[in-house]
Parts: sequence; structure tokens; C-alpha cells
Amino acid sequence: MIAVDPAVLVLAIALDLTLGDPRWLPHPVVLIGRLIATLETILRRMFRHERLAGVLLLFITTATSAMATWLLIRIGMLFHPIAGFLAAALISYTCLAARSLHGESALVADALTSGNLAEARRTLAYIVGRDTATLDEAGIWRALVETVAENTSDGIIAPMFWLTLGGPVAGMAYKSVSTLDSMVGYKNARYLQFGWASARMDDLLNFIPARLTALLMVLAAVPAGLDPWRAIRITRRDRLKHPSPNSGHPEAAAAGALGVRLGGKAFYGGRESWKETIGEPHAPLDERAYRSMLKLMYISTLLMAAVCILAATALKGFHVPHL
Repeated sequence: MIAVDPAVLVLAIALDLTLGDPRWLPHPVVLIGRLIATLETILRRMFRHERLAGVLLLFITTATSAMATWLLIRIGMLFHPIAGFLAAALISYTCLAARSLHGESALVADALTSGNLAEARRTLAYIVGRDTATLDEAGIWRALVETVAENTSDGIIAPMFWLTLGGPVAGMAYKSVSTLDSMVGYKNARYLQFGWASARMDDLLNFIPARLTALLMVLAAVPAGLDPWRAIRITRRDRLKHPSPNSGHPEAAAAGALGVRLGGKAFYGGRESWKETIGEPHAPLDERAYRSMLKLMYISTLLMAAVCILAATALKGFHVPHL
């Protein structure tokens, strides 16, 4: 274990909460995505055994992302320790996505509250995998709540967890696996075998963070003015109803705290898919539910930040500077 420098973590979290992901700033995930697309073409040509090719894709992508992170920080350190520190903080900052999750989801919510259903469907398609062209208003609010709940774990708590334990190298390695899962981790004819290794690794790396996110949401329900006891009950009852071994935990906690029902019918690639319902419909899926979900997300983020900074401080004697 190589714990992160707590000062790196503090600056990274502060930058994410204040700046988000400015469009002018090159994002490592874009480069990782291009690497994955290129490697997929090459590996499919080289190997007829799709699962083997997928294992190699996972190894090469993750190793390249981790090594590039290490090299950038070491190069910075060669110039000056402050340069190395800033490189580590900036790379760590790009691993987090609280402000961008809020911003991207808010575009959908703003379009919906202004009565522009077509624009809401269009912008929602950028942040969810389901078909959005025929969603009604309630379906869009449900998709927003579900994606904010799930990505609180995948885009905030999990990378913060891995950054704390292993520094920017581990954080970027996690982001590479997450990007792999989003690109090739589908259970369809094209990716069932090729994306198997990436999907399983993503499940493994999110196992603890997903359950930690559910706990944080239960705790966050109190200052958010929501129902922590119902969050506990629904999490215990419904956390395993989701097709993903991890996503059901934060979704169940959020559904319980908000008093809404998630899951049900959705379409993917024109095909109907039915997910078991999570939660109970004590309240409608509407703008108020979405705003409350954002409160849960931000409070959970701050709680996790406090835990991670304390842990990084306690483990300071075990870290390699800035890595």
C-alpha cells in the first residue's frame, strides 16, 4: 500500500468541487478512451480468442495509464518538488467527478423544468446508456436519480478510495478500468467475451466503494433532511436486486432516503429491459427528488473526503512522496 500525500488529496478534492471538468482542460479519460479504441482494433486482428484479447486489453490499458501517471509525476519532481506535487494533485483531481456529475445532470434537469422535453432527452443521452428518445418526464427524472446515485460511487467515492490507498497511480489505474468497463463491458454479442475481463475487474475494484457509498448515503440522509432509517431498510432489502453486483447498493440507499422507487422498464439499443424495482414510491420522481439526490451526493462526498484525508494523514509515514 502506498498512501497518498494528504495535501495532494485536499487540493484534488478542492479543485474538483470548485472547477469540475472545464472543457478547455484535456482530460486523461479522453486519452484512455482513444487508447482503448486503438487497442481493440489491433487486438481483435491479432487474436481470434476474444477473452484472451480482452485480458490483454485490460492489462495494457491499465499498465499504460499507471506508468504514464508515474512518469509525469517523476518528471515534475526532476524539475522541482513543487512541480511534482502539482502534477500529482492535478492528476488526482481529474480522477474525481462530483462537480461534473452535477453539471451534466443539471443540463437535463434545467431543460426539463423549462418544458423542453426534446432537449432533456438529448442531453440525458450523453450521461446514461439507456435509450432516451421516448422517455416521458417521470422516466427522465428516474434516469437522473439513478445515474447520480450510481456515479456517486463510480465517479467520486471509488476513485477517492483508491487515491487514498495508492495515490495518483492507483487512482488513474482505477479510472482506466472504469473507462474500459464503460466502453467494452457490455453483455452483448460483440463484447460478452472481449469485455469480460474489464467488467469483472470493474466489479472487483468497486466492491468496497459501492458498499461504502451506501453507508455514506445513510449518514448523509440526516443532514440532507431525508430518512436514514428507511435508507437502511431499503438498502438491506433491495441492494442485491440490481443486475450489477455493486450498483444496487448506492441506488437502494438513495431510493430509501428519498422515498422513491427506482428500476423498472427501460430500453437499450431498441430492446426492452426490465430491472427489479428498488425502493418504495412514497414520493414522486420529480425535480425535488433530483435536488435531494444532489444533496446526498455532495454530503456523501464531503464525508468521504473527511475520512480519506484523516486516513491519508494517519498513513503519511507509509507513502512515497506524491505517488
